[in-house]
Parts: sequence; C-alpha cells; structure tokens
Amino acid sequence: MHSDERRRQIASLTAVHGRVTVVELAERFGVTPETIRRDLTILDDDGALHRVHGGAVPTNSFQTTELSIEARRHAATEAKVTIGRAAAAFLPGDGGSVFLDAGTTTAMLAHSMSEAAPVHRSIVTNSLPTAVRLTAAGIADVQLLGGEVRLITQAVVGDTALRSIGVMRADVAFVGTNALTMDHGLSTADAKEAALKRAMITNARSVVAMCDSTKFGRDYLVSFAGVGDIDVLVTDSGAPQQYVDALTAAGVEVVVAE
Repeated sequence: MHSDERRRQIASLTAVHGRVTVVELAERFGVTPETIRRDLTILDDDGALHRVHGGAVPTNSFQTTELSIEARRHAATEAKVTIGRAAAAFLPGDGGSVFLDAGTTTAMLAHSMSEAAPVHRSIVTNSLPTAVRLTAAGIADVQLLGGEVRLITQAVVGDTALRSIGVMRADVAFVGTNALTMDHGLSTADAKEAALKRAMITNARSVVAMCDSTKFGRDYLVSFAGVGDIDVLVTDSGAPQQYVDALTAAGVEVVVAE
C-alpha cells in the first residue's frame, strides 16, 4: 500500500473510532511502529488528526478552516480520480441534464466527461474551472451560473445563482462534500456554498454524492444534506466499513471505486 493511501485510511480510522494507537495501526497495516509514528506526525502537521502519547485522536468536531482549491487539488488525488471515473456511470444518456457542483472531486468527473465520447447533455455548474474545462473539450451545452465568485474555491454562489437553480430541474446532481457523518450528514465550511449545493439537490431527480475516504467522520459547520437526501455515494477503497454499512442500511447505494 502506498504511504498516501495508508495515511488516508489512518485519518478515517481516527475520525471513526475516536482514538487509534500506534501498536494497532502497525499491526493493521503491516508496517513498523516507527513508520506509523512518521505517518501520524505528517497527518498532525496537515491538521488531519492530533498526535497524543501512543497514538492519535480526531481534530475538533466542527471544523471551520477551509483549504484553497489549489491545496485541495493535491489532496487524495488518486482517490478523487477513481471516484470521478466511477461517478461517470451515473451520468444521464443523450438529452439528459446535469447539475455539477464545484469542488476538486467533482472536477474529476468533469475530466472523465471531457475525455469520453461526446454525448449531448445540458450541464449546469457553479464551478469556473469546470465550465472552462468542459467547454474547452468541445462540450457544447455548458451553462455557468452567474453570481458572486468565491476566490478560495472558484465557485459561484449567492442569490443570483440560487434564483437560477430555483427555476431549473436536472436529471442528476453531482455534489462534493468537505465532510460526512451519519448524524450531521454532508457538510461544508461556507453557508453560501452550502445553499447552492442544497438547491442542486432539491431540484434534481437523483443525487450522486462524491466523497473520498478522508472526509468520513469529519464535520464542518454547515450541513447541506442528510444522508437520506442522497441516492448514491461514490467513494474510494479507504472508506471505513462502518460508514459503508451504515449508509447502505439507510438506503444509500454505496459505490466503492477501485
């Protein structure tokens, strides 16, 4: 297992179990305690967990710090690519319509779309980079919502964008999330982005959430959907089994991208 993948799984295990120990992690991943200590130091520096004597505990329950889109592009990259490819299976056919949320994971779906054989779909997005990528790939029917641009995520938000979404309907909404727990649902740091995500979910016939394994067990301040609001969740192989089982029991189709 690659070190980045092992660290993603360590972060998820810490969030789910509340505390992990060096000994347990070394046995689980078949590496030395020294390797696990280095992993924990790196994860602590990244803010993914807090190192304590003999192991690690989660960071504060509700997070407010938001990484820039540039920083997020380099986090869990391989997992996001596989998630984007798997999510493409849920795209509607010819003549269908799509809401495509802003985010680095949903951007990987846009990448898959830009490389696939052309299919006529109406695509509505609030992501500046996604709109540019799809248009540059020759996809004709791409609509970028108007409104206020958040520099940190390059997402369009605000009343103008919400009014536009309010009169639209899509076959499928693809949304990303900063965090996912069973009680707080899908959450993010910014209320305006949460409102746009919620509007896309409300006005779509089907909802596909895209969530890499590092997001499980974390909470951000603003919940934009409960787990019952999504039909499909696409994640990677590092997803904690407890969450896969709980989501499945709640009626969500969980797709683990390999």
